Amino acid sequence: MRSSVKMTFVRRLQVEVLWALCRGFAALPYWFRYYVVENIVFFVLYYCLRYRMRVVKENLRNSFPEKSRLELLRIRRRFYRTLSEIFVDTVSLARARAQEMIRFPNAAEQSAATAGRDWIAMMAHFGCWEYGSFWGLCDPTQVIVAVYHPLRSAVMEELYQRLRRRHNTMTVAMNDCLRFYLRHREQGIDGKNIAIGLIADQNPPRRPDSHWFRFLDQDTLFFDGGEKLAVKCGLPVYFARVDRIRRGSYEMTFEQIYDGTEQVAEYEITERYVRRLEAMIRNRPELWMWSHRRWKHKR
Repeated sequence: MRSSVKMTFVRRLQVEVLWALCRGFAALPYWFRYYVVENIVFFVLYYCLRYRMRVVKENLRNSFPEKSRLELLRIRRRFYRTLSEIFVDTVSLARARAQEMIRFPNAAEQSAATAGRDWIAMMAHFGCWEYGSFWGLCDPTQVIVAVYHPLRSAVMEELYQRLRRRHNTMTVAMNDCLRFYLRHREQGIDGKNIAIGLIADQNPPRRPDSHWFRFLDQDTLFFDGGEKLAVKCGLPVYFARVDRIRRGSYEMTFEQIYDGTEQVAEYEITERYVRRLEAMIRNRPELWMWSHRRWKHKR
């Protein structure tokens, strides 16, 4: 949903102030941002605000019934560390240092595999997902189209657009994604191929014909728009596997789950994504966004 609030002079002034604060914060030394500010944010979120603590506890308990209370406590504390780190990561995008923030170990192979083709990267709220857009700096022949949910606040929407703005990257609202791609598929964007980045682990609206997946020991709904777009337009689909190297630094590799021509059953592409996502979460559970109300819908 796009913000219907107009950008008045006061709101534009608010954006400029927030942007200046972000730029100033991002210019601070690494050690101060990640070992001072991050620790302060963690203390406030975990001990003072107890931000969505009930939701996090319930999600972890239902997802890992085999784990003890001590194990769940450790994951919960580490998750709030991750949440605090993501705050620092996101604000630090105001002065993006791509080489420090993310590496793409299979960049050469991915560029060769997708040369001359449009493709879809199915991602997740895992670690700092905003870093995925740096792929646009790795391959100058491709434009990253990051699909997202616009914010209701006009001020925050404009601020996030600035944080995400970089070379070979653009954002498109989820509701406009299909129309946008069909409009540009023939000639690309500025003559470049399109790589569509989809955050595919969000909670979709429930429909009478919704398909349920078994995910983290629970019946779960997933958006199937990426699968439908891939089948309709013959686009290869890749799973974006993410791992955290150190504070504020990740690596991302791409694994093909659909080649764009294979005959697949309905929901098979999404099922492949779900299985890889589940394995990635079980391996590093603290990096997934447990504070989301992921299971609002029940079967």
